[in-house]
Amino acid sequence: MNARAQGVILSRMRKFDLLVAGGGSGGLAAAQRAAEHGARVALIESGRLGGTCVNRGCVPKKIMWHAAELARQLADSREYGFRLSIEGHDWAGLVERRERYIRRLNGIYAENLKRRGVEYVSGHAAFSGPRALAVNGEEYVAPRVLVVTGGEPVVPEIPGADLGGTSDGFFELDSLPRRAAVVGAGYIAVELAGILRGLGSEVTLHLRRASVLRSFDELLQKACLDGLADAGVRIVTDFVPAAVDQDPDGLRLAASSGARTGPFDALLWAVGRRPLVRGLDLGAAGVSCGARGAIEVDEWQQTTAPGVFALGDVTGNHELTPVAIAAGRRWADRQFGAMAERKMDYKNIPTVIFAHPPLGSVGLSEEEARAAHGDSVRCYRSEFVPLYYGIASHKPRARMKLVTVGEEERVAGCHLAGPGADEMLQGFAVAVRMGARKADLDDTVAIHPTAAEELVTMR
Repeated sequence: MNARAQGVILSRMRKFDLLVAGGGSGGLAAAQRAAEHGARVALIESGRLGGTCVNRGCVPKKIMWHAAELARQLADSREYGFRLSIEGHDWAGLVERRERYIRRLNGIYAENLKRRGVEYVSGHAAFSGPRALAVNGEEYVAPRVLVVTGGEPVVPEIPGADLGGTSDGFFELDSLPRRAAVVGAGYIAVELAGILRGLGSEVTLHLRRASVLRSFDELLQKACLDGLADAGVRIVTDFVPAAVDQDPDGLRLAASSGARTGPFDALLWAVGRRPLVRGLDLGAAGVSCGARGAIEVDEWQQTTAPGVFALGDVTGNHELTPVAIAAGRRWADRQFGAMAERKMDYKNIPTVIFAHPPLGSVGLSEEEARAAHGDSVRCYRSEFVPLYYGIASHKPRARMKLVTVGEEERVAGCHLAGPGADEMLQGFAVAVRMGARKADLDDTVAIHPTAAEELVTMR
């Protein structure tokens, strides 16, 4: 029921050019760009500004990943002649500094909104009618409403599931669990497993099938599995969770097959995310959702309700922070900046998985390319020991693949696994988007000695 139907008294009506429901990356980007074009904007957010990415996603995750990488480098330092004495790890101190940094970002976002003249409303928004939102007893109306409320982690509906946490819960841990279970095969699962293991936990990763990152190229799947195993993560395959229970020794997981694992001190579910639409009362505005609960939109972010738009994770389309930011800015340019044809292109979107080693991907996997282009696909691979490990006794290998299509060998996909993959992918993503040929890469002078030079020297 909407606010009026529930008998909520709305004290007054406030009018704007644009209402943005959601103060995450996409909402902030759209609101600020619209304001730069001269629109009078109100942005409504019930939590901390920055949304999932800043508060319990990309940013704090990357900080914890840096910590795990530093632990590995400290171990490697002996190979380079250092004799260091490490007196443990201060998890609580790291978390305190991480949260202090995030609070600083929250403040910067609020100041940016103020500087651009965007009115920031702290509270939960619910539709009170077409193009109208009720917040804290007030009604806000505008010709355009943009819903950018993001997503939330899924917890499986099995007995005892609430004994575990999610990625949100990971960032609430006040100490490093000695024994940790992670359930899931996507990028969140492998990232959390790698971070926990890198900082000293005994980690068991539970997979429903035999591999991880199944939507990515097989090269990345194998590299990720090898990296996890090399780090000491125990990997359990074909494990479909059926129940969780707790005894004096800790948490235990039961599978539908009858298999059991444990005991564990912490359990993290990383089995997917769903659009966050709870409490929005979309029906009051005539907004429809699809089978997975995602708001239905067309290529212009238009919902089924006139004047109501949606983008980012709440639409279930390419659930990545930079995608929401880019889509939000393009939408605002089109709506308020007289750029009638400006819209988001969802092809060739680069992404990185902060595993150990990091993995990067842009464009088509080999499997996707062959399905679309058949025998015109040609792939180039490289596998090598990075120079960093050249003098080390331990020699993990980096892997790279270029997927090309047609007689001109246009680069349709680029897949990287190894140190520096997260940083080097951005430039090659530009090349893929511009339609670079394999010959263009071959004609580029290599930077030596680097891992990236392998991409321009493949034969």
